Amino acid sequence: MPTLPLTYDGNPVLRKKAQPIRVVDHLLEQMLDDMVETMHANNGVGLAAPQIGVSKRLIVADIYDGEPPIRMVNPRIVEREGSVVGVEGCLSIPNVYGDVERAERVVVKGLNEKGKAITLTAEGLLARVFQHEIDHLDGRLFTDVATNIREMTEEELDEAADEGRYEPALGNI
Repeated sequence: MPTLPLTYDGNPVLRKKAQPIRVVDHLLEQMLDDMVETMHANNGVGLAAPQIGVSKRLIVADIYDGEPPIRMVNPRIVEREGSVVGVEGCLSIPNVYGDVERAERVVVKGLNEKGKAITLTAEGLLARVFQHEIDHLDGRLFTDVATNIREMTEEELDEAADEGRYEPALGNI
């Protein structure tokens, strides 16, 4: 599986609403596999298709909890609960971080890589990753909703992690 080149802030594809997938086939399954490989190669926990220059409603996520990576087609959040502020970063905006308020728990519906309807309930880090990636599908970057946007040193990131405001893997959503 090849790793794919990342798309960075300033590329217009990141500001477009991604197109829904109409047919789930082996080519789409291969693209999702390549997205997982690309996410892992870049130490990410999530990746949306626009981040590889493809304006399609596809996301992958892996929070390294022993579960296999999640591959979703046409994901949408159907339920949100709670609120928590945390520090986020993004593979498409390297070395930039901001404080982002997100729901603590979400329910996401979509299709898996085989075209089967799925519903996933996520809390904590995975809920944050889903919200971040689905924002990408709607042309929003975390910097559109973040406050206190800044570059952060390793020490600042460690301090935020100690305070529970930052998950080290989130530097690379």
